[in-house]
Amino acid sequence: MASSSSSSSSSSSQEKYDVFLSSGHVNTYKDDENLESSHRFSEIMEAIRESKICIKVFSKDFASSTWCLDEVVRIIECKRDGNDVIIPIFYGIEPSTVRKQEQSYAEAFARHEQRFKDSIYKVHRWSNSLKEVAGIRGYNSKKGR
Repeated sequence: MASSSSSSSSSSSQEKYDVFLSSGHVNTYKDDENLESSHRFSEIMEAIRESKICIKVFSKDFASSTWCLDEVVRIIECKRDGNDVIIPIFYGIEPSTVRKQEQSYAEAFARHEQRFKDSIYKVHRWSNSLKEVAGIRGYNSKKGR
């Protein structure tokens, strides 16, 4: 199961972690954003394909990471093949902000469009995948803890 959080700091000095994932007797795959490399990327893409459930945490800065956006594309591809259940968690951000790519998501995509202007299809795939996953019923942290 691939999951990641792009939130870089805790909201309170007592909070050390952004996410606690308790899986009991369930095999899980933990994806840490600080482990980026081409070898890890292929391992993560394979782990997504082999997972029954993908939990994806969307935060304010999520869209700035091309790594995270690539994961969303892969998750959506697997969902279309009937392999995955996707549970989106919207942490400190409204699902509509992700779906419409507003605020920090609009800023991130403006940067991506400049950076990837020679392969703009990649940016469009990220955008379309975000729209699709944000349309899936998930958990919104702004509506309750």
